[in-house]
Amino acid sequence: MEAIRFSPKQRRVLTWWRSGSPDRDRQAILCDGAVRSGKTLCLGLSFFCWAMCSFQDRNFALCGRTIRSVRRNLLSELLPILEKMGFRCEQKLSQNLIQVRLGGRRNTFYLFGGRDESAAALIQGITLAGALLDEAALMPRSFVEQTLARCSVAESRLWFSCNPESPAHWFYQEWVARAEEKNALRLHFTMEDNPGLSPAVRARYAALFQGTFYRRFVLGEWVAAEGLVYDFFDESLLRDVPEGEMEQWYISCDYGTANPTSMGLWGLRDGVWYRVAEHYYDARAQRRQRTDEEHADALEALAGGRKIRAVIADPSAASFCETLRRRGWRVRKADNQVLSGIRLTARLLKSGKLVICRGCRDAIREFGLYRWDEDSQGQDKVKKEHDHAMDEIRYFAATVAARAEAGGFYAGSVERRSF
Repeated sequence: MEAIRFSPKQRRVLTWWRSGSPDRDRQAILCDGAVRSGKTLCLGLSFFCWAMCSFQDRNFALCGRTIRSVRRNLLSELLPILEKMGFRCEQKLSQNLIQVRLGGRRNTFYLFGGRDESAAALIQGITLAGALLDEAALMPRSFVEQTLARCSVAESRLWFSCNPESPAHWFYQEWVARAEEKNALRLHFTMEDNPGLSPAVRARYAALFQGTFYRRFVLGEWVAAEGLVYDFFDESLLRDVPEGEMEQWYISCDYGTANPTSMGLWGLRDGVWYRVAEHYYDARAQRRQRTDEEHADALEALAGGRKIRAVIADPSAASFCETLRRRGWRVRKADNQVLSGIRLTARLLKSGKLVICRGCRDAIREFGLYRWDEDSQGQDKVKKEHDHAMDEIRYFAATVAARAEAGGFYAGSVERRSF
């Protein structure tokens, strides 16, 4: 097996539970900080080694925001390494568990997703000898606390990883800021703590984020969101519409009755998505609300006879979506996760994969007005104003552009979820 290099901080994660370690008496470990800092892999490797060295015929929990994210973010890289180390890992996909053998010992690792408040009920009843919660700050408090309550076996321990959020976030308040009080070993990671990350790669990641997200995901700081959401957006990012044919066409739409309706026409050329034209209707400014049929007429005019693969639509606009379907349009409900969608949109804009063309005046205007809500009591929220083009651009970025970038071009009505 090819040797893996570990930094001093990663080695501390790997050995904190072992006899002779100065951290041996800690009840939990908490690794927070920058993206790509190497915390997830070494935490997972340490967790499995501890479990298999310390217990026999016990149950453990591997938790993420979804079961799919546990498999993608943790197990896809970790299990091959464990196999090469002599672990025997038998996955039972239908049961969302892994049975692991090492020497004469066997333990069972259950996979859980903590997407929302209802997830807490899924983990009730099980008795655990330990739990690893990957991206703990993205899980609801009820799920995290129910998971911790299940760890009732003697010598059980808790393992956390997360990227920073707001300093008012409950996980920061209850665990990060009170690590010593809870007898938890807190290790703060930066990209420099990952020996496998070259200076060039670190620089590339730094270029993908801005403002609050740069401070959180590159510097690893717990900071509040403030100011413009896309504070990097300026005239230098605007482009003229490319000449010639596009490879694909989509329309994205944020639908409003009293509020504005915003539609964007997107074309693909050489791996870049161009928002080449828009339709923006403000019912208040015009002093007249439009019907669904009138909005559908406007969408058809925006399409201009082009072959549109799908309309990426506001998930709440049920009646408008039905109107479009009756007219023969293929409609795709948009991915509407706000914060992750904003991060994706910012990354794609900064990397040049998503381009706003100069004729999209209302979108350009909203980029200069779309702000974080500074009165949101520590929660990451955007102000619900000047956000209609911003929403439909985010819909397109999360539902089509980011997935196409990853090689998963949307085709037909097949359901694809990456987040």
